[in-house]
Amino acid sequence: MNDAAQKPAWTWSRIARRIRVPLGFAFAALYLWLAKPTWTSIGVGCLVAAPGVLLRAIAAGHVRKNAELTTTGPYAYTRNPLYLGSIIIALGFGVASESVWVAVAIIVLFLAIYLPVIKSEEVFLRGAFGNFDEYANNVPRLFPRLRAAGGSTATSFSRQLYLKHREYNAVVGSLLMMLALVLKLVWTSAKTRGTI
Repeated sequence: MNDAAQKPAWTWSRIARRIRVPLGFAFAALYLWLAKPTWTSIGVGCLVAAPGVLLRAIAAGHVRKNAELTTTGPYAYTRNPLYLGSIIIALGFGVASESVWVAVAIIVLFLAIYLPVIKSEEVFLRGAFGNFDEYANNVPRLFPRLRAAGGSTATSFSRQLYLKHREYNAVVGSLLMMLALVLKLVWTSAKTRGTI
């Protein structure tokens, strides 16, 4: 068997999967440079982002990655609660930044990076779990339905899964980015007043 047959093709979804985390760090630096926060925008941005952080936390406490198809908890409403949580967090940061360019960059990143990743993960899930197609027919890809599919969210949240998936990093990262916005606002205000 030749090497080409053994290695998967370099598709955009595979590349997107590999670059999404480093790209996120690069975007964070660009974000801080472009952001023009106010106290109000930071406050509203925190209120918008908080449900996203909570959704990611709850979803991480339900998912057993690669071991089973998770269909309970938030997964009974949307197939991708972790990505939905990330989108909500990004919207909160978009509001906090008060920058149109940040909003445009968030939309471009979602369409160019996360949408292909979601689709490629669905290909994996379809091959790994025979009940994925039935699940996909009953639960929307991203924007949640109002009632749980099958009417049950019986499986309870697992603190061990939450810790295993290190979802606390989303909380820490969100708090640090909001703190960075506060520091930028304080610095900019002091500079404008000529106190530094």
